[in-house]
Amino acid sequence: MRDIKIYEAMAKLALTDAERDWVMSRAAKLTAGFAELEAVDTDNTTPLVTVLDIKNVLREDVSARHISRDELMAGAPEQYDGYFRVPKTVD
Repeated sequence: MRDIKIYEAMAKLALTDAERDWVMSRAAKLTAGFAELEAVDTDNTTPLVTVLDIKNVLREDVSARHISRDELMAGAPEQYDGYFRVPKTVD
């Protein structure tokens, strides 16, 4: 693994030597765990997207009537040039 000081600088951290040693030991354990996973033979395995046996649960995509801009703006208390006019909130 690369020198942890590179990552420490990117994260804008100031670790002590003891903290660096602890992080490096944890990172070494993670790297060893991934190495074990890399050793597993997955050549004849189908990728799994979900563990649940479900199909599409979304609603049917049905077109609906949309409100025209004129109908929408008709209900606006104030408007200017086709846009809603609202009170200023930021100076």
